[in-house]
Amino acid sequence: MNKVLLFNPRSARAKHRIPNAIMNIAASVDGKYEWVIVDGNRETDPYQKICSYLKTGEFKYVGFTVMPGPQVKQAIPFSKQIKQQFPGTVIVWGGYFPTNHYKVILNSGYVDFVINGPGDHAFPNLLDALENNRPYELIKNLIFKSGDSAIKTIKEDLIEQDALPPLPYDKLNKFYTIDKYLGKTYLGERTLAYHSSIGCPFTCSFCAVVPTYEARWKAKSAALVYRDIKYIKDKWGADAIEFHDNNFFVSEKRTIEFAELIKPEKMKWWGMARIDTMAKFKDTSLALLRDAGCTMIFFGAESGSNDILKQLDKGGTQTGDQILAFAERLKQFDITPEYSFVLGTPAPTPEQVEKQIDFEIEFIKSIKAVNPKTEIVLYTYSPVPAEGSELYEQVLAKGFHFPQKLEDWVSPQWENFDLRKNPLTPWLTPHMINKIRDFETVLNSYYPTISDVRLSRIKRNAIKLVSSLRYKTGFYLKPYELKVLQIMWKYRQPEIEGM
Repeated sequence: MNKVLLFNPRSARAKHRIPNAIMNIAASVDGKYEWVIVDGNRETDPYQKICSYLKTGEFKYVGFTVMPGPQVKQAIPFSKQIKQQFPGTVIVWGGYFPTNHYKVILNSGYVDFVINGPGDHAFPNLLDALENNRPYELIKNLIFKSGDSAIKTIKEDLIEQDALPPLPYDKLNKFYTIDKYLGKTYLGERTLAYHSSIGCPFTCSFCAVVPTYEARWKAKSAALVYRDIKYIKDKWGADAIEFHDNNFFVSEKRTIEFAELIKPEKMKWWGMARIDTMAKFKDTSLALLRDAGCTMIFFGAESGSNDILKQLDKGGTQTGDQILAFAERLKQFDITPEYSFVLGTPAPTPEQVEKQIDFEIEFIKSIKAVNPKTEIVLYTYSPVPAEGSELYEQVLAKGFHFPQKLEDWVSPQWENFDLRKNPLTPWLTPHMINKIRDFETVLNSYYPTISDVRLSRIKRNAIKLVSSLRYKTGFYLKPYELKVLQIMWKYRQPEIEGM
């Protein structure tokens, strides 16, 4: 039986996390197929490591997990090289990037299959079909090429997460020691990355998760989440948790059950949520979360304008007033809200686009006024290929288009696009982009992120003092003196590098 090589392309310069996505796939084939993992974050020369396995002739299947942004820099050239050097291999991509851009990927000629959403069943079923020369056309969550057309099979219902096999942490530890995945962060000295749920029950039209999960959400039980975390804490010394769920706090009941279980472990933790969901949480629930170690929560605020929230199809009941009020409410529970904003959405005229940007800048400052501890993460709007959405139709009408060749995604401008730093959208002028970036520089100087553990108190006070006049007067233009300090001190941007 042929073996499986699973590759996690490099995603960060430092603070590497357990490759949970590829570990899920490893779990799905464990016991049926022999597998190895190559982690691009942990290898000096990952392609050489991949070749060392493929040259044995024992590995036919190569699975890639590919998130937008940095991971395409290895996924694209490595896949091309593998196909040229080892033409008998079958290359399978999964993750948000291939789900959203499957046509250009399959047209490249060196990716054979795309997993469309969760691969817990699709990937092993595909291997079984290929190994036994059986048809694969009816396997759910699969995209492949037939002639000149890309064929998408039907989507599978989301799997009950407790029914899935446990992640093979002990086997991963044989390839790469787990302790090196537990990095120092704002939360702790040995921070664990963990996924406790998949999907999100909302349909925001700017979110890459929506085409993957189609407004569906499934979660592990609180007891199972606690069991996994307790195991890693006891065996490898984890002392903090980053929940990388798209929406950890969907269920107040599950959240409280977990908080009660984890509280005795005295671990700090962070997760992602929606403001309109958590605004409904009882005060007693929020107090318990903080007592149980919940230190910071990431919220997609997106905009203080109700019209733009509607344009973004934010869904739910979120409003600008609610965003402001909830930031103030969290002060009493000593939980830091981390608010992300998306600036630069399309509008009928350039003047309206710039007016929206100016509005968001003032709204962000009003949030800082009511709760100075609120962390602000700024993105420029980057289109997501959400076929059929009104916003995506607006984007196409404005003249935006994605690359037609897969190799073009490796260029610096498209990598920055996926990091939501360079939108490449025709309605945003260089002046507007500079305005956003300049304000961000001043904001991050006057309110340095607490998640940058390398920034000393002396440096924080110094950069705040230097930026104070700009922030208070609203003069953000060309803050070169602040940029120099941020570069010298290697200021950490959470939206790019995590916590």
